[in-house]
Parts: sequence; C-alpha cells; structure tokens
Amino acid sequence: MAPRSRGAEITLSGMRILLGVLFLTVWGSNLHKGLYGPDAYAGVIRGYVAGGEAPELWKEMMGFIADHASVFARLQLVGELALGVLLVVGLWVRIVGVLAWAFLLGLWISEIGAPGEWAWSLVFPAVVALAVAFVPEAWRFTLDARRHR
Repeated sequence: MAPRSRGAEITLSGMRILLGVLFLTVWGSNLHKGLYGPDAYAGVIRGYVAGGEAPELWKEMMGFIADHASVFARLQLVGELALGVLLVVGLWVRIVGVLAWAFLLGLWISEIGAPGEWAWSLVFPAVVALAVAFVPEAWRFTLDARRHR
C-alpha cells in the first residue's frame, strides 16, 4: 500500500465533512419548509413522477413511496439527519458513504427531466460519497479512526 498523503487526508476529510453539512442543511431546509409532512412529501414525489423522465419502473416505485408517504417521509427525515451527522463526525464511514451514494443516485434518477430541477447537480456529491466510502484517506480524521487507535 502506498504511503498516505497528509494533503489527501485533509482534502478528503474536508469533502466528507462538507458532504455531511450538505445533508444537514438540506435536512434543515426541508424541515423548515414542511417537506417531511406526508402530504408535502407525496406532492414532491408525485411532481417528479408527473413531470420527470425517470424510467417507468422507477416512476412506479416513486408512486408506491408517495402512496406510503407517512412512512417514507419519516424515513427520509431520519435518514438525511443520520447521514449528515455520521458523515460530519466520521462514524461507520464506509457504510455511510455507500448509503449516501445510493440515496443521491436514487434522487438523481428521480429528478431526471423534472421541471425546476437540474439533476446533474447531484453527480458531484454522489462521487464524493463514493470517495468517502472507498478511499482510506477520507477516514483519517474520524471517530472510526479514533476507535481503531
């Protein structure tokens, strides 16, 4: 294994923290706007289904989620908060990075062609999530690293 670069550790740790802050600020904004309420949550998803260009199978899944918004809205509320906090403090970084990537990938697919959305804005956070999950330098300044010392 190649020696770790201090610059890479600082850069990737910074990217991990910023990704966590992104999740937390989106969580706060959505909470403030009331988007975690079942009706508002279902409305956003149905908007993606009606106006977007996601594959039909994906739209069917989004329809199921909208139909069960009372459950999925709470899951997203807790999920976005948990991803943000865990990324910032650096706990279970590999798993959380993969989960953040999967979440962002799903959101990217959902937003394809949706009015008022620019789905490509999710590509870079998704790439950062993958780097956080799989590049060891991103794990240097984490609670995980402290536990292993």
